[in-house]
Amino acid sequence: MAKKVFVSGCYDLLHSGHVEFFRQAAQYGDLYVGIGSDATILDYKHHKTVYTEQERLFMVKSIRYVKDAYINAGHGIMDFIPTVDFVKPDILVVNEDGGNDEKRRFCEERGIEYVVLQRTPQEGLQARSSTSLKKTESQIPTRLDLAGTWIDQPDVSRFAPGWALTISLEPTFEIRDRCGLSTSTRNMIRKIWPYQLPNMDPEMLAKLVFCFENDPERTDGIISGAQDSIGICIPGLCRHYYNGRFWPEKIESCRDEAVLKWLESHLCMIPMFPRRPGCSVVEGKDITKPKVEALAAAADHCWNAILSRDLDAFAAAYKASFEAQIAMFPAMIQPGVQEYIDKYSAMPGVLAWKMPGAGGGGYLALVCSGPDAFPEGAIPLTIRRPGM
Repeated sequence: MAKKVFVSGCYDLLHSGHVEFFRQAAQYGDLYVGIGSDATILDYKHHKTVYTEQERLFMVKSIRYVKDAYINAGHGIMDFIPTVDFVKPDILVVNEDGGNDEKRRFCEERGIEYVVLQRTPQEGLQARSSTSLKKTESQIPTRLDLAGTWIDQPDVSRFAPGWALTISLEPTFEIRDRCGLSTSTRNMIRKIWPYQLPNMDPEMLAKLVFCFENDPERTDGIISGAQDSIGICIPGLCRHYYNGRFWPEKIESCRDEAVLKWLESHLCMIPMFPRRPGCSVVEGKDITKPKVEALAAAADHCWNAILSRDLDAFAAAYKASFEAQIAMFPAMIQPGVQEYIDKYSAMPGVLAWKMPGAGGGGYLALVCSGPDAFPEGAIPLTIRRPGM
């Protein structure tokens, strides 16, 4: 009787590399495949699948090297455990970048042989991976504002000048429209450069994007804040100083790897609901000099706290900036938002919170004590480095 061989993966962008992996694994016996569910992939990789789990199951089952295939019922990186318990394989096969000590120990505990295969393409074919194929999708970054939001509007900065703080983010998750992550500016960029930003001076690029988005022929009369184009185009952590004009007087950036990694270890986002149609976050606005001065002071404190990697000071300034924003624009807290704030602010390790952009919905961006305090379902962030 042939041995039972088991492999597991997402197999969303099914390609020749997967088929060759199946062919090589099937040389050890009858091949059974576990496939990550739509829910698991959304939770673990923070993006929706291109193909539904039933489509992926159909495609994998149709490959001649595969004896049978199943949708894994578990969760996370070890979502295949229930499928293994059902199939009872003799051998578990992984590729060289899919193996880990946890899988090895799992096999040792179950008495399953553990085999690691090198990634080798079928002779005459190009090496393929899902990661490389995804590079054909748009890699235009987005931005998260950390403090000073609204100061980039002259109607605000005319009361008191100040800085806005932003970080440029790699698009490692599904970037939803109307959620405070500058998707209108990002979509405008994609009209010119669909897949990636051009290799040019980031500040000059940001100004080009700002001018393109704010075409003088624009009929809605809205001037998009410069923090959007700057936050997207300038890598790392950036601050920009506004003083009664749409474009900042000066721009400074921090690309220190230790600082950026520190930020990544303390920031995550919780998806809420998109800003609802017809929602006006400027309704009932109350912009005064003391309130703008409070916003500017919070941004100063936030910048200094980040550079010194002072978590308590960072959380306090981050929270103070958000409080200054909603003091001026109370309609940022649309119905349903406070429920999210109440829920996540009470969780252990959650130190501060805000909504990106103009608020009204979208995401709740949290400052946490560390990655182990990120709530279930939270989206970790990857800050874009120069050259990425």
